[in-house]
Amino acid sequence: MLNEHLLVTTHGEANSQNIVFWKDYRVTVLKNRLFRIEKNPNKQYRNSATLSVWYRNLPPVQFNSYEKEGKFYVETQQATLILSENREDCRVKLGNKLIKIDNEGNLKGTYRTLDCCDGEDFIQEVWIPDTFDGKVPLGVGVCSTNGVAYFNDANTLSFENGRAIAQRGEGSDEYVFAYGSDYKQAVKALYEITGSTPIIPRYALGNWWSRYHVYTDTEYLRLLNRFEERDIPFTVATIDMDWHYSNSAQIKQLFGKEVDETDMEIWESANPGWTGYSWNKQLFPDYKAFLNKIKQKNYKITLNLHPASGIQFYEDQYEQMADALGVDKNTKKRIKFDFTSDDFINNYFSILHKPYEQDGVQFWWIDWQQGSDSGMEGLDPLWALNHYHYLDNAKNNRNGLILSRYAGIGSHRTPLGFSGDTVISWKTLNFLPYFTSTASNVGYSWWSHDIGGHMGGYTDNELYLRFMQYGVFSPINRAHCSWQPTITKEPWAYTNGAGAISEEFYRLRHKLIPYLYTAANITAKEGEALVQPLYYNWNNPESYTYRNEYTFGSELLVAPITAPAAKDGYARVKGWLPKGVWTDIFTGKRYEVADKKGKRFTFMRTLESVPVFAKEGAILPLSLDKGNSCNNPQNLAIWVYEGNGSYQLYEDNQQQKEGEAVTNFTSNYSVNNGIATQTLRFIASGDEEVIPKNRKITVTFKEIPDGKVAVYKNGKKIKFEDCSSEHMAVNFKCVKDSEYLVKITYQAPDKLQRIKCFAQQVLTKAQYFNDYVHSVFEKVCKCLTVDQYVQIVSQTTLPKAVKEELFEIF
Repeated sequence: MLNEHLLVTTHGEANSQNIVFWKDYRVTVLKNRLFRIEKNPNKQYRNSATLSVWYRNLPPVQFNSYEKEGKFYVETQQATLILSENREDCRVKLGNKLIKIDNEGNLKGTYRTLDCCDGEDFIQEVWIPDTFDGKVPLGVGVCSTNGVAYFNDANTLSFENGRAIAQRGEGSDEYVFAYGSDYKQAVKALYEITGSTPIIPRYALGNWWSRYHVYTDTEYLRLLNRFEERDIPFTVATIDMDWHYSNSAQIKQLFGKEVDETDMEIWESANPGWTGYSWNKQLFPDYKAFLNKIKQKNYKITLNLHPASGIQFYEDQYEQMADALGVDKNTKKRIKFDFTSDDFINNYFSILHKPYEQDGVQFWWIDWQQGSDSGMEGLDPLWALNHYHYLDNAKNNRNGLILSRYAGIGSHRTPLGFSGDTVISWKTLNFLPYFTSTASNVGYSWWSHDIGGHMGGYTDNELYLRFMQYGVFSPINRAHCSWQPTITKEPWAYTNGAGAISEEFYRLRHKLIPYLYTAANITAKEGEALVQPLYYNWNNPESYTYRNEYTFGSELLVAPITAPAAKDGYARVKGWLPKGVWTDIFTGKRYEVADKKGKRFTFMRTLESVPVFAKEGAILPLSLDKGNSCNNPQNLAIWVYEGNGSYQLYEDNQQQKEGEAVTNFTSNYSVNNGIATQTLRFIASGDEEVIPKNRKITVTFKEIPDGKVAVYKNGKKIKFEDCSSEHMAVNFKCVKDSEYLVKITYQAPDKLQRIKCFAQQVLTKAQYFNDYVHSVFEKVCKCLTVDQYVQIVSQTTLPKAVKEELFEIF
């Protein structure tokens, strides 16, 4: 029997009040806009949970059902399901619109892996179905432009008492999501029947170091020292497969016998030496000391696993595993990998993994590349590995974690996703933003990519930097690459400023952990992903056209740069912004969009930045703590953007399974007789031990260069430190359960004044004759209207790129 912590409770049987029958159909009304349709000539229907769908025991739904003119109607308050004897003639009625249930317009979901992908193109066939056409075959999602999406769960195995059962559904077993353009609710409905996404550990949201390289302990530790010397914060240290003996020839030389490949199936491994559980003592003579030194540097450690080939005779744990499983250890026969066996699973964790976790390994990177056959027809070993590894890791941690490939609908329950070995190319970079945000349509919100690309392709300073910049604004920022000694993601290997700029972005990612961890909490509790397509929030045509743009948490919108710059040094991104005011967090460029349809722009950026926009009234929390600790920050920064807004910062006790705190922020903006007032009000509450004592907070008003500031605690003025530089900023100590108010008053700039400041910024960096640039600026300063500004800039002989940028915000 499986160990208790590897068992989960599911509720597959639906509430009987929500079920109705007609002919060979059984319909379950799960929610007002979510139907389960089973069709089986034998009228045998499945009540058990499946590997994908765990919960059908939802509350009763009010609905009417009746037969009329040979059709069967199931009416809820928000949708009507219309059944016909012929499945192809079934429809859903939303409002006055009849919609065929055929996934026409489906906005797609995600796919198992991007192994061997150059962009959306496979360079060789890996995991490709029979319908392979050379493109990544994204699965269906629960969102559709026509308002109705569905997936068929009939081929998924049943799941009972914590185990997969060799039983599939008979006939069809379809889940119909009739949510129109309310995509967020469609995804939340998916979570209700499949289970929610657990919150991921705080450390996972920092920077990861990973490289497929045969490190020695000394080499690895010196690398970490170098990161520290350059103030590049990493939170996760990955050691790829060469932590263990991985070369068959080396194994024969050391142990006098080759790897046992007897009765080994093709799916078990293309290279049996990839599977291993014994530290390579030639590389790591004292692995425990090595792990301890990494832990002392505040890193969390993950090791790579390729478990397909089982346990070989030379493994340190072979005799113990053989005894536990009743194998004659004297034969030295390979112990086969078998995740259909309770005994194997229990001992796999307790003997092979738990001791290393006690030595310092935090979680495991499950690098399964050996197909979808197991020993039980229909059970994908990848699904089983993900499921049980996550449960085992969560046993002793507040938040469990694995890193592994996607195994189908429901995989969001076992974060994180490892997207595999991609080609180093602009095509790959250009595909990743769309691939990542689209996965939200099937609830899969935590993809981790090989940032920088894994293999092949070509080395290019700009490509490397743009990859790293995208990584900072992706779910997980994990640098990785292949084994060649001439390929690396170490920043100092990239010249002409690319490496130095990337180091700044690594630091920014680390600072963003408070914001990212709050977003992770929102994903777990409210079902909203960190990365979402634009069409989740704005149902405009451009939301679908600009597929690489996405929202990043509640406060930011990102338009990543995924193509090289022109000869003039500017990268150009064609994009769209919704109605409102959007401020670039790097350049300060302010885009005012009055049209409810939004507006198209061409964003121009040099190497130092990417288009990342704070919404009007945005409140952005960051850590100012030094080093690579990812604890709740002693020194907390809050960036405030002009406007009205609110934000709730979430923090918890990472060392224990209990303890939470929230800080509620509210900002308010007003103008009276030309004087603007921007305020930030906040109060922290929750468990005492979560918020650091004597926390210092730095509030920066990002769009205000000068003004008069006052700070109040529970209504009384308090002293503060003025730490203004480019923008007004104050620093002061704060404590839990006290209300603080930071208030700044300043001369409200009009649109023309903002434009003149913007023009000065552009002209100051213009590569052109200084006297002429100065004369243009003098003319700009004398402008009385925006039209005059446009006319003056149009008539100049400034370089084309400079004139383009001067018009960009329009």
